[in-house]
Amino acid sequence: MPTAHGDNSPDHVRWLNAHYDAATTSEGGSLLARLRNAFLDAGCDPDHLSVDEVAGIDQLHLGGRRASRSLAAMGELQGGERVLDVGCGTGGAGRLLAAEYGCNVVGVDITAAFVEVASWLSTATGLADRTRFLCADAASVPLAPDSVDRVWCQHALMNMPHVPRVLAEWQRLLAPGGCVLLHEVVAGDNPEPLALPVPWARTPATSHLRSREQLERAMALSGFEPLRVGDVTEAALAWRQERSRRESRPDGAIEKGHGLPGPEQIFGEVFPSMGGNLRDNLAAGKVRILEGVWRCSS
Repeated sequence: MPTAHGDNSPDHVRWLNAHYDAATTSEGGSLLARLRNAFLDAGCDPDHLSVDEVAGIDQLHLGGRRASRSLAAMGELQGGERVLDVGCGTGGAGRLLAAEYGCNVVGVDITAAFVEVASWLSTATGLADRTRFLCADAASVPLAPDSVDRVWCQHALMNMPHVPRVLAEWQRLLAPGGCVLLHEVVAGDNPEPLALPVPWARTPATSHLRSREQLERAMALSGFEPLRVGDVTEAALAWRQERSRRESRPDGAIEKGHGLPGPEQIFGEVFPSMGGNLRDNLAAGKVRILEGVWRCSS
């Protein structure tokens, strides 16, 4: 799960770093060093990696690369377009958009360890010429006005307590006629408390879920016109159920069955519980997954 929260207060940044870079604190060593060692242990050269080898750690949202391709198709991405990936995490979506759609991508994330890893993985996979990454708050991105054609955001708004500030920044950054491509976790109809921890939060303090209606209203009030919006919860649940089955295997293999690094190298030993709770929250209707495209109407 990516982080780009729209609230740069020291406490909030500390909470998010404690969540997303928790394994660094508990196990020692930087996230970059631990991941490089994990690839070495898997028999890979950490300076020359394939997109398949990094798939287990480069897209930390529900649906993985499949969900990113679905969102790209919905948004009708074109080669050469300038894309801002908000809450880029380890940069997998940006690399996919660069490699498969010919986009030029800038990723932004508040967690410095993610930005460091994203830059390394882009270099290692040969995609550094079309991707770059910034450590910054989503509500204050160091880019010029009208400098991007698309804003891309997957599973990041639920970490942002002040979404209107972030949406205002998207309006500033988007060129006329630009679009927002969003794949987001929203609150479901079941009002019972979430089973925690989940991939985006260990406690309620860093979870800022909104209902679909609240999110769509915020988008409208910020000047975004919906073009295509759909609920993809069932597909997300099926994907999470299959992942939970794989994660329960003795070898913990995620992608190809060869012991390649996966989310547990980022989140630590608690990740299987996070994944299981997310599956259960989806199944119980406590959360839902929204996919959509909005056009900048101003």
